[in-house]
Amino acid sequence: MQFHDPTALPRVRRPLNAGTPESHVFTTADNVSLRLTRRKGGARGPVLLSHCIGVSSLMYLIDTQPVNLVEFLYGHGFDVWLLDHRLSIEMRASREQSTMDDVATKDYPAAVAKVCELSGQDSVQVVAHGVGSSTFTMAMLAGLQGVRSAVCSQVSTHLVVPKINRLKTTLRMSQLLWMLGIRSMTAYVDQQSPWTSKLYNASLRLYPVAGEERCNNPVCHRISAMYGALYEHDQVGTQTHEALHEMFGIVNLTAFRQLSLIIRRGHLVDANGRESYLPHIERLGIPIAFIHGADNDCVLPESTEITYNLLRERNGQDLYSRLLAPGYGHVDCIFGENASTDIFPFILKHLSQSA
Repeated sequence: MQFHDPTALPRVRRPLNAGTPESHVFTTADNVSLRLTRRKGGARGPVLLSHCIGVSSLMYLIDTQPVNLVEFLYGHGFDVWLLDHRLSIEMRASREQSTMDDVATKDYPAAVAKVCELSGQDSVQVVAHGVGSSTFTMAMLAGLQGVRSAVCSQVSTHLVVPKINRLKTTLRMSQLLWMLGIRSMTAYVDQQSPWTSKLYNASLRLYPVAGEERCNNPVCHRISAMYGALYEHDQVGTQTHEALHEMFGIVNLTAFRQLSLIIRRGHLVDANGRESYLPHIERLGIPIAFIHGADNDCVLPESTEITYNLLRERNGQDLYSRLLAPGYGHVDCIFGENASTDIFPFILKHLSQSA
């Protein structure tokens, strides 16, 4: 197994073609400190990038890609704002218990307000992936104002998963962990991990994955066990695969339990299982582009297809578009080796229409 050595010298990073970052700390209504990082490439936008669960905004900025999404948008004149919400592994808040509802109803309103304040604009555009997209959708359905268009990657109002992921939620694995006193999980692992952690990593080599997706990276194995297959290995460059420990880490179990509940229901519900969101589907009446990997074995393409058809039926056909990306899985649509040529132009086209 290729365990990360935390005592080794830091790897050499390539310079990013995205200007000088500006870091802005902001506070939510429930007094949680979060971060926005600005990379201003021009006056287009502003565009807010929101990450998935158990990662951080680094998923959009990793230097192991030939061109990451921040560099791509920066190079096309966008004022880019990276959001690290309370599920970000770089925020202290990720070590505390929280729900997806908290991100939707507290983090997004505060982030959008801060971006508008600092940019001098009255609205933003949003690019969101995975749980970042789910919580953004929840935020809009809860009445979020100040968003004029969005790109939703892999998921939005509905969540349809493969049988193995459904089995894990049906067996209530997250509830079992809670009963055992476990309050968080992590995909991070290194050479200094205790023997119990290494034993768990060894057992994960037996986790059922397709033959072409097998590897010797224990972080990759943990990712698959926690979330399912998040990417097609042949779409992820070697350097990015070796840097997975930089991007993936802790998840609080309360948020994970809500995600499991949503999977069982098949659509967005609040942490108590109430139908707090879908009754307000008209609030998604803004231009939205959906992206889905055709080979996504974490969240099936049917998920965004349901949302796409539902919104076109309720709010009209002209507001929505959808890309089904052949050969792509889940998050490789964001940090894949060729995403800048295969995926990002679709994002650019949509954002440019309301830049």
